Amino acid sequence: MQTRAERIRDALQAAFPSAEVRVQDDSHRHAGHAGARPEGETHYTVEVVSPAFAGMSRVARSRAAHAVLAPEFGSGLHALSLRLLTPEEAGRG
Repeated sequence: MQTRAERIRDALQAAFPSAEVRVQDDSHRHAGHAGARPEGETHYTVEVVSPAFAGMSRVARSRAAHAVLAPEFGSGLHALSLRLLTPEEAGRG
């Protein structure tokens, strides 16, 4: 069975095929906060570097990522910190 981090990574890589995706589970830092669960897998930091973001506003990028991850929000994902960059913005282009 996949972890939520693995599902997030796989979903974003499927939506943005040439993307570099990094997912960090920050749930342990939110223990006792709203939305946190004892078993974790509720709070994540995600970085996606993809040429697909070229020409997209920050809001459009965020909406695209949130649309991909909607099923995760529906099953317990509470908070997501996103960093969505083109390769040029990330210094890789």
